[in-house]
Amino acid sequence: MALLVCCLFALIVKNIVCSGDNELYKYVNQTDPATEQLVEFAKEHPRSLENLPDDVAQEISARDPDYYNRDLYNAIENQNYPAWELEMDVLTFENIKNINYNKFDVTRLWKKDTYIRMKIPIGILTTSAGRPVEIRESITLNSDGFSNPYHIDLLTHADAERTPERIVHAKGTAAIGYFIVTHDVSKYTKADVFNGIGKKTPVVGRFSTIAQNKGGTDLERATKALAAKFFTSEGNLDLLMINLPIFLHKDPLVFTHAAHAIKRNPKTNLYDLTTRWDFVTRVADTFHTFMWLFSDFGIPNGYRKMDIFPIHTYEINNKHGDRYFVRFNFRTEQGLENLPDDVAQDISVRDPDYFTRDLYDAIENKNYPAWELEMDILTLEEIKHLDYNPFDVIRLWKRGTYHTVKVGRLIFNKNPDNVFRVAELSAFNPGNLVPGIPGPIDTLFRSRRSSYREAQVYRLGVNHNREDVNVPLHWNVYDRNGVPPVRDNMKDVPNYYPNSFHGPTPYVDPSRPKERLSVLQANVVDLEPINYFFNHVLDCEQRQRLINNTIPSLIPISPKLRRRVVRLFTLTDPTMGKKLTEGLERALKMPQTPPPPVLKV
Repeated sequence: MALLVCCLFALIVKNIVCSGDNELYKYVNQTDPATEQLVEFAKEHPRSLENLPDDVAQEISARDPDYYNRDLYNAIENQNYPAWELEMDVLTFENIKNINYNKFDVTRLWKKDTYIRMKIPIGILTTSAGRPVEIRESITLNSDGFSNPYHIDLLTHADAERTPERIVHAKGTAAIGYFIVTHDVSKYTKADVFNGIGKKTPVVGRFSTIAQNKGGTDLERATKALAAKFFTSEGNLDLLMINLPIFLHKDPLVFTHAAHAIKRNPKTNLYDLTTRWDFVTRVADTFHTFMWLFSDFGIPNGYRKMDIFPIHTYEINNKHGDRYFVRFNFRTEQGLENLPDDVAQDISVRDPDYFTRDLYDAIENKNYPAWELEMDILTLEEIKHLDYNPFDVIRLWKRGTYHTVKVGRLIFNKNPDNVFRVAELSAFNPGNLVPGIPGPIDTLFRSRRSSYREAQVYRLGVNHNREDVNVPLHWNVYDRNGVPPVRDNMKDVPNYYPNSFHGPTPYVDPSRPKERLSVLQANVVDLEPINYFFNHVLDCEQRQRLINNTIPSLIPISPKLRRRVVRLFTLTDPTMGKKLTEGLERALKMPQTPPPPVLKV
């Protein structure tokens, strides 16, 4: 491989002449032999540069003088392959004349802004089958373009380069990072990812907004999300999270109807406030989420400055088989910030990709976004004495009924080299769990683990878990064949179980709980959690802003539907209904906004 890389590089450069022992080289470009430049080679680690302070280094040295060797060996053994990116710092001979320092002095750095940093050319352009493309094949004018293999190769691939758009959360971006354990939670779970202070686990994350198509605005008053894939030694752990601590509905049958109601109207192809409010008043379970969205929490100031929640109550267990029930909360370390309507609208006009740009720029500038993971915990005995259902995804746990412990930090420190490869080929499933986290027991979760898998098979094919961005650290399966990628297709391992040969075998987990709770969920509308949110989570000023934010969405809808919305507010809290009625009456009396002035040509 090293010889191949050198040969390809030589084809591009043709001539690299060493300038003595000072590691400065003359570079002659084959496509422009008249251009000569001096270059220094810089090798940069694509992950993050890390150094140790004296006290930490001395402590490690006392425990493990072979720390460097062991770290390198273990990384490669665990398929966490170290890599460096080769770059060139370039000076033209013309620039050299105007530099007031000795660029050949190996004991000093080149001064910033006197050189250009560029990546090494990767090689000769080829077709997808590897055939080199001759320069005259890079254009088709005045030639037989349909005899040009490069033209046909490029054109036919472009016709099929889009994967189906996600039903919800279509617009998204991605980041790469890690999770580090900061506190001992072995009392509660044996999951390897959360055990061992200082342990780091690679993570891929996809940030998104729920209703927008690709190309839409990030700043809609709508749910935002982070789907995170933790590459643990025990398999992939997927946590699918939103920026609200409650979900839109608890009945899985509602999902399809809710998705249709918040997406585009099939007749007008426009987002429709009538369909949204009609659905909320017909399926009042969804009202709680809409109250959060119309509150100050509705538009976070970018992905970095929002808390994120996996919504379900997860069952976890320790190595002794003791069970606990937890809600995970990822608290932003950037400070929780939200945007008022007028500011969000102003930003959306100028930069509809504001959330995406903010995340990318922060990581590029090494201002790495981070979240602290906490667990709200209930024991099985505590659950028996609660006056509410802790497995209900559309309500908050009541304060004072649980205790909270810290677990670790989620940090994103690298932007993808190719966003499509990560954001669009990533496949998340809440059913991807690991030993020590048996997972949620509610009906919605059981449905989601099935529907998410079906969605990924539709979008990416049955082998979606073998895409580079999804493949776990270790996998031994009896799955075979199918549409690529199949990777090594398990080589010569038997494709049936049980077998008498060398096929993979299941293991025995003596700590796995022998029984699971079965929860019956009430099929009635409970407005108490919404009343609690309005009166105990929000202060007086926040309650008024919720009303003010709601009113503009009610102006375009019919009077009959408007009355249904007001009635729902009033049933939830009479004061809230009264404030909404008064605000609506004032708004409806105001003159309509005139059409904007236009330029007639």
